[in-house]
Amino acid sequence: MPLPTGINPRPGALRSLRLGEHTVTVVPDGAVQLHPRRWLPDSTDRDWAGDHAGVLDEQGYIGTSVAGLLVEYDGRALLLDAGFGPHDIPAEQTIDTIGALHGGQLPEALAQTGRAPADIEAVAFTHLHDDHIGWAFRPGPDRSSPFAGAALLASAGEWDGWPVPPDAATRARPVTPGEEIFPGVTAWATPGHTRGHLSYVISGGGQRLIAFGDVFHTSAQLSRPDWRVSMDALPEQAVRTRHEMLAELTRPDTLAFANHFAQGQLGRVTPSGGAARWEPLLEDPA
Repeated sequence: MPLPTGINPRPGALRSLRLGEHTVTVVPDGAVQLHPRRWLPDSTDRDWAGDHAGVLDEQGYIGTSVAGLLVEYDGRALLLDAGFGPHDIPAEQTIDTIGALHGGQLPEALAQTGRAPADIEAVAFTHLHDDHIGWAFRPGPDRSSPFAGAALLASAGEWDGWPVPPDAATRARPVTPGEEIFPGVTAWATPGHTRGHLSYVISGGGQRLIAFGDVFHTSAQLSRPDWRVSMDALPEQAVRTRHEMLAELTRPDTLAFANHFAQGQLGRVTPSGGAARWEPLLEDPA
């Protein structure tokens, strides 16, 4: 049965889990449709009619979510990625690789956790594409960012040449791969989708959770990591990064935050017949 375009259409249905002294919560913002053959040009119509048909929505697009991840520790709060912002773009106004794109839920979702934007000490970006920076840099006409008091973190490669607004310049800070940006949260260089793309590893309670950003956009790529992505800045490097990421994700102590997986953004990757598959978390891991 086709999936809807994005999961958690109402922010009341939040998903959280505990990692030792850390709590992580998905804060949904919206959804984006990806054209399967244009986004993944190595794929075929047969692929989408067969094993991967379940990730397509009723219009034939890959249905994906847009979300951030709230990380809480000892009263402190970090946000990983900041959604698309309060914008709705119909398919006919987007580029040909995507369909409709919308956001706007993140502030309400954050409120459902009991947090206000002022509680967020830093927003850490995997990369600086619009569906990851929206509420930090594109909040809408005549509206200031709700995270105007937060530090803004991304790799030096992302900030290089990127037009940081004057009101955010003093808060924008480059992150070094391997740096602990928040207690128990470490940056990991995962280039390919963009040159400076970062993932973030959250460690606690004898487990770790990898927020891998746009290393993968859909669970279909887990079994086909060699498929090129038309929007990857470094396609060959992106393939290498996906293989490296898969090796890490299939370790038994590892969970993941998959920003764009509409089937559920918190889960684990398990080997399956020589490939890998996504298992959304329905209950907190033991």
